[in-house]
Amino acid sequence: MALPTSTNPAHAHFESFLQAQLCQDVLSSFQGLCEALGVEAGRGLTQYHKIKAQLNYWSAKSLWAKLDKRAGQPVYQQGRACTSTKCLVVGAGPCGLRTAVELALLGAHVVLVEKRTKFSRHNVLHLWPFTIHDLRALGAKKFYGRFCTGTLDHISIRQLQLVLLKVALLLGVEIHWGVTFSGLQPPPKKGSGWRAQLQPSPPAQLANYEFDVLISAAGGKFVPEGFTVREMRGKLAIGITANFVNGRTVEETQVPEISGVARIYNQSFFQSLLKATGIDLENIVYYKDDTHYFVMTAKKQCLLRLGVLRQDYSETDRLLGSANVVPEALQHFARAAADFATHGKLGKLEFAQDAHGHPDVSAFDFTSMMRAESSARVQEKHGARLLLGLVGDCLVEPFWPLGTGVARGFLAAFDAAWMVKRWAEGAEPLEVLAERESLYQLLSQTSPENMHRNVAQYGLDPATRYPNLNLRAVTPNQVQDLYDVLAKEPVQKKSDKTDTGKLATGTQEALLRWCQEQTTGYPGVRVTDLSSSWADGLALCALVYRLCPGLLEPSELQGVGALEATSRALKVAEQELGITPVLSAQAVVAGSDPLGLIAYLSHFHSAFKDKPHSPGDLGGPVSQGSPGTSSAVLFLGKLQRTLQRTRAQENGENAGGKKPRLVVEAEIPSTEDPPVPEPSVPLTPPPQNQEVGAGDLCALCGERLYILERLCVDGCFFHRSCFHCHVCEATLWPGSYGQHPGDGHFYCLQHLPQPGHKDDNRDTGSESRELPTPGSDSLPSAPSMPPVPQEGTNPAPSPSRPARQLIRLSSPERRRLSSLNLTPDPEMEPPPKPPRSCATLARQALEGSFVGWGMPAQGPQGLPSSALVALKEEEGESPPSSEEEEEEQEDIALDEDMEQALLTFAKNSGTMDKYPTWRRTLMRRGKEEQMKRFCKAQAIQRRQNEIEVSLMELEAEGMKLELALRSPSISPEKQKALWLEQLLKLVEKKNGLVAEEAELMITVQELKLEDEQWQLDQELRGYMNREETLKTAADRQAEDRILKKLLDVVHQRDALICFQEERRLSELAFGVGAQG
Repeated sequence: MALPTSTNPAHAHFESFLQAQLCQDVLSSFQGLCEALGVEAGRGLTQYHKIKAQLNYWSAKSLWAKLDKRAGQPVYQQGRACTSTKCLVVGAGPCGLRTAVELALLGAHVVLVEKRTKFSRHNVLHLWPFTIHDLRALGAKKFYGRFCTGTLDHISIRQLQLVLLKVALLLGVEIHWGVTFSGLQPPPKKGSGWRAQLQPSPPAQLANYEFDVLISAAGGKFVPEGFTVREMRGKLAIGITANFVNGRTVEETQVPEISGVARIYNQSFFQSLLKATGIDLENIVYYKDDTHYFVMTAKKQCLLRLGVLRQDYSETDRLLGSANVVPEALQHFARAAADFATHGKLGKLEFAQDAHGHPDVSAFDFTSMMRAESSARVQEKHGARLLLGLVGDCLVEPFWPLGTGVARGFLAAFDAAWMVKRWAEGAEPLEVLAERESLYQLLSQTSPENMHRNVAQYGLDPATRYPNLNLRAVTPNQVQDLYDVLAKEPVQKKSDKTDTGKLATGTQEALLRWCQEQTTGYPGVRVTDLSSSWADGLALCALVYRLCPGLLEPSELQGVGALEATSRALKVAEQELGITPVLSAQAVVAGSDPLGLIAYLSHFHSAFKDKPHSPGDLGGPVSQGSPGTSSAVLFLGKLQRTLQRTRAQENGENAGGKKPRLVVEAEIPSTEDPPVPEPSVPLTPPPQNQEVGAGDLCALCGERLYILERLCVDGCFFHRSCFHCHVCEATLWPGSYGQHPGDGHFYCLQHLPQPGHKDDNRDTGSESRELPTPGSDSLPSAPSMPPVPQEGTNPAPSPSRPARQLIRLSSPERRRLSSLNLTPDPEMEPPPKPPRSCATLARQALEGSFVGWGMPAQGPQGLPSSALVALKEEEGESPPSSEEEEEEQEDIALDEDMEQALLTFAKNSGTMDKYPTWRRTLMRRGKEEQMKRFCKAQAIQRRQNEIEVSLMELEAEGMKLELALRSPSISPEKQKALWLEQLLKLVEKKNGLVAEEAELMITVQELKLEDEQWQLDQELRGYMNREETLKTAADRQAEDRILKKLLDVVHQRDALICFQEERRLSELAFGVGAQG
């Protein structure tokens, strides 16, 4: 605020300008400031220097210092780099304003038009480190004191727009509100320039404004004429955003934010949400800013069931149209989800108001995202050239769960301003375009991890931001179609469909020759064709033996029938080579599906065709790292089989094993049903009127299966669209599903029924009993949102956690209790074991597996992280997480006892003065790690959805080709050969997508194990930090169980790491061998 003694009206206007929180207040206070100083607004850097010279005010000096430091960078050439350039920026969103600021710093004359008259978007944006540094360098902290003061780095869109608007006004950007850009007006004659078509009637000065650069930042729905966009489609994805009033009470400030929790690696939270509220989500994020901002992805069936959507439509526009959405039901949906995620700690949730005065909650579709094919163009008419550039959503629509929108938007703004600088320097148009497209290729690949680490050096020059920069990745010849000379014929754009009908011939012959080479030397095998030569099963055994030595030895097959030999070969190929069958052993022996056999053999060929082969060398080992090898598919297949075996064993233990006393009665009914070992029978009998083999019918729906549709699971074939969870209809992937032994249906791990399941026992929860292998999620149904134990956030309504009431004792009471000489009955004691063996094993597990999780490898004074576990032995005090992990009814940041324990720890370790910073740093690091895990999971899920859509398209194409090949038509053989080659190419594409899908699933397993290990560590610390004299027998048993789970998870993570390392070494060895 201004000093009380100040009577200068300019000072008062400047203070109002700094504090203004509404768009109109910003404009009016700035106009008042300019009038008080006698400065004309909107005159570029000249205006800024005049204001700075005349406003000799203490409150402004720090802001001038920041802006001068930015403007003083050499790249701006003291504001003279683009003095003769006139720019029009369309859109006052964050990216449009940021671009305008950069252009103003370059000295250009910048005019910005915006169709809105106020900023009203409360939605919150995640900030990357460089965006935080960039905004601070522009004085963001001066304009918005709460900028990045929480545990997560974010800012609301409205506040970001206000900050950038104030900077743009100070730097002399001319801004016009309530003006809509509707198109370009080419120069009518030689000597005139380009103008804009604006609505409604603009001022004469603006209507006659001629410019040579147009930057569009008007959003994804408006792309200037001449640009083409590409649609990236996934499965139906419905997002819901909700903004609630932030009263900034003490209770609200203590509720921890949620950097992101996703179903893909934390199913327990969403299962609890579903049981408690009936709401079925894929993910949820909570940011605390001007409002309490929640964004989540909801399932369509859930929205229909809860009455949020009136009817189900296939068209997304109709499905989410205002006529089909029930506002009251949507509000109830969002409020219930937010209340559950924050454990009711926000109190009564009241919606903030949007621009129309309505509750700020909405449902939106992000199934399809648009991406411009090019980022810039040049148009020329009558000798007047116009440079057009895209930034923001009209360049690339961001995928909101990744939190990349504003960061990549700012990068695109810098790149566009650099393009304008190069344009002003007189570079050739094609060179400018080629350089801009080279930068555009990098944009979608950027992340905080692969950019320059020193964010302080970031500037307009791309070399300061992008490592391994190649500004000539795109050549001028490749961008000729981006230069339009309107007076001439436009440059003919090269067709993307070149030689579409010309495919390589001889595919079938090449496959036959390869099979002959691979099976040469195997006793009794002579391959002459791709049908009858394989009927006895020996040829297939020879092929598998060649690629997987040591299995299917010729001596093992003596006296074995054709069907048995073929079955063995199919099984070994699937389990040891990752080649899933597309036809049954009966079809191979009978020769009833020659087309399916050719497709199956082509999978071998595409996977192992580059493997070197020596004549007669039938036992050479196959390289797992060879191109096309589905090592990920192979790994996931083994993982799924391990999961099934473990579940079968556990079902057996459930039937006759010894269970905890609290759940024996609940599990007695399950003993009546003996465990069935993984039934794989068709659930729907095939129709009697179809004359097709068993492999040609879906085991679930009984309908016809075409080759590209076939998905083999446990020897049965399904449509991919049929193979989904029986409850939620989610697509099932290897390692993420199970088959119920009772009803034979398939379920995702979240909905897989459990024999004798009882919610109030941790060990019989659905996740803990169904996931004994990598990817397990044996956790309580609390969300894994808190990154450090200081922020205990276990939800109060935890279905799978024992409902125990914590008895709080004062410090003197605890000392008296611990001094009592209690001698328990020896018969009631647990089996004798070394009292610290659990601690020793836990320390070994924790020390070796938690570095890089957001927790420092070294604690205060160089103590290792595991020293926190043993702190009670050395200091006699509880570490920070001891009570937080047990206490479910209190979720405050730190209670008095916890604060005292942490202060004692800091004092005894010599870090009392550093304690607040240390604790805050731990929280921020943990939140950052959680954010990375969430973003990674969402990127995987998006790619999985895109792969599923691509597979559906391939299946549709394959079905047409297969029908043409199987039909008894009189088509010429040459045409049929062409169809077959096209079909095999589709099969190869499908195999490639399936392999990529498997790679993603391995990453999902890693994320699940990371999340599970973190949660188990928190639970274990809670038990181990408790006084030994206060532990009950049940506590010691629980501690031992959690320790075993933790060690098992560590071993599973080690297995994944070993798998990745072995594959890396194999690929390296293969690369060396190929070069040699």
